[in-house]
Amino acid sequence: MLYFVPTPIGNLEDITLRSLRLLASTKTIFCEDTRVAKKLISLLSQKSSLEFQPKNYISLHSHNEKKVLASLDSKIFEDDVIYLSDAGMPGISDPGCELVRYAQKNSIEYEVLPGASASLLAYVSSGFCQKEFLFFGFLPHKGKERSKALDRALYSGFVTILYESPHRIEKLIEEISTKDPNREIFLIKEATKLHRTTLKGSASKISDKIKELNTKGEWAVVIDAKEEELGQITKEDILSLDIPKKEAAKLLSKLSGKSVKACYNLLINDA
Repeated sequence: MLYFVPTPIGNLEDITLRSLRLLASTKTIFCEDTRVAKKLISLLSQKSSLEFQPKNYISLHSHNEKKVLASLDSKIFEDDVIYLSDAGMPGISDPGCELVRYAQKNSIEYEVLPGASASLLAYVSSGFCQKEFLFFGFLPHKGKERSKALDRALYSGFVTILYESPHRIEKLIEEISTKDPNREIFLIKEATKLHRTTLKGSASKISDKIKELNTKGEWAVVIDAKEEELGQITKEDILSLDIPKKEAAKLLSKLSGKSVKACYNLLINDA
């Protein structure tokens, strides 16, 4: 049996009793980083006063998972086996999906245990009360792909959740502020740790505030939904039209609330 075990995203007390029982009894553990897994197991053993038997740690991450799975003997799953994330839910901006597919393809019984997820925690904490939302994870790091992905997040019509690193969080908020300064956003980092930090307000105000903070730590950013001024028309719909850039800029101006000139300059720069 294969178990996917979510791990605490900060506070060790967030581990479930069932997860502790499986971690204490299971000998084979697939994990992103064996060093992280060994440290976590040691801390959980001390915290829970449980005696964890020696483990066989197998590294399985985004750079090697296909190679490892191709050479894996499926008989290993005749005993209980665990896939352990570094922090949070396996498969959510973390490895794990390929192992799920491997189990499905090879008729291996598996189960995903419930546990911590930074995206859901951020969504509930935001107070943006919409029953439907999107999760984008990390945006592309730079270039047109990043800009287009951010536009999709901003103008999807849904509350949208992003992850961002400490090195790019200021850049992300500045980008949002440039595109839509009045958009309401919510930020949270180190959600279950001692130095938990949250910010909520317009993108322009948050852009000023975040410059005064220690941004160390992974951030979750929740962007409130915005109703489109042109019904269900999106920026992508307008860009797909075979019309002059000046006309496209006028339509984009109505859609986003920006000046026609600003929209025209964006179209020229993206060309």
